[in-house]
Amino acid sequence: MREGLIPTVLGAVVSASGATLLKSKYKLVGTGVLGFGLAHVILGAIDLVEHR
Repeated sequence: MREGLIPTVLGAVVSASGATLLKSKYKLVGTGVLGFGLAHVILGAIDLVEHR
């Protein structure tokens, strides 16, 4: 399994849940979760590109 794939996929799942939370009354929590997920996607993508 390629290094960085797990954080990228996990970040996508967390970002999707954060995006759903943005539509609820917990907008601030949704923003934090979305940012956390996007950070994982970016860092996982960096690992994927770095370790080809």
